[in-house]
Amino acid sequence: MSNTHINKPVIGITVGDLNSIGTELVIKTFTDNRMLEFCTPVIFASNKTINFYRKLMNENNFNYQSLKEFARLNHKQVNVFNCWEEEVQIMPGALNEAGGKYAARSLAVAIQCLKDGVIQGLVTAPIHKKNIQSADFNYTGHTPFLRDAFNAKDVLMFMTADNMRIGLLTEHVPVAEVAKYVTKENILGKLQLMQDSLIKDFGIDSPRIAVLGLNPHAGDDGLIGQEEIKEIIPAINKAKSNGILAFGPYSADAFFARTMYAQFDGVLAMYHDQGLIPFKSLASGEGINYTAGLPIVRTSPDHGTAFDIAGKNLADAASFRQAIFSCLDILEKRGIYAENTRNPLKKMELASE
Repeated sequence: MSNTHINKPVIGITVGDLNSIGTELVIKTFTDNRMLEFCTPVIFASNKTINFYRKLMNENNFNYQSLKEFARLNHKQVNVFNCWEEEVQIMPGALNEAGGKYAARSLAVAIQCLKDGVIQGLVTAPIHKKNIQSADFNYTGHTPFLRDAFNAKDVLMFMTADNMRIGLLTEHVPVAEVAKYVTKENILGKLQLMQDSLIKDFGIDSPRIAVLGLNPHAGDDGLIGQEEIKEIIPAINKAKSNGILAFGPYSADAFFARTMYAQFDGVLAMYHDQGLIPFKSLASGEGINYTAGLPIVRTSPDHGTAFDIAGKNLADAASFRQAIFSCLDILEKRGIYAENTRNPLKKMELASE
């Protein structure tokens, strides 16, 4: 990747809940100046927030330029885009109104900058899903919020690592309600999103996708629940007829215990913990969360706000750093895909000009 600023993507960074480990992660990541070789970071926060945590962490090697308009963007330095000027009482580890309010502000300004085209990708620090609730944020997390912000028909919460990629049919849904979302239509939609993402965002030409069952032993031929027979298997068969290499349903316990995931490019889990427990247990390298199906690229670390260690300089920035590299990789893969699939007649016209 070229380190000239002409080719460096401008990546927006939100700080998440102000009382969480979010700002610490950002500072730890960009204290390493080598990160500036790969991207131009823009942190959506305020100088006072950054300075509070920089002082708390005794981090003297973190330098930045304050920014109020993108005309002054510095490609050789970390940029802090000031989203608010007022004094905010930051209380690391505390759950209070300010933490959620300014997490939402950081996210809203970053999204507008994505829509304006002044940043090319987004990496989000963790929010507290209940604390951020307001009239402007009535969602169970980043994923559905971003879906509506960009008018996407549907999106896929896609957990990715070096050795596995697991997408979720349902996200933050109570276990008691999961089964009603396990429909042929929903499964088909998520499989199509996963296939499109694996091709365009990950550069895999003919991805193989495994589908997990909902019930123990994938239903045991209807002995333990009917969802596999009535919804999941018909969805897999329809997906195959649509050109998707989908297989299953697999019993989730054996699938991961026998490392069957290594035979597939993607796995569709039926609910949150069915996918996230094995992912966080078995993922090699640093896992990240990617929102597939958006017109923009958004990644995040695969962990939460960690209020218990906030402000103690104990947070591990490895997943956050990997989220930035993954964002850059996906932007590059999308560019390659767009170039490879351009209208050949237009290519010829451009070449002859």
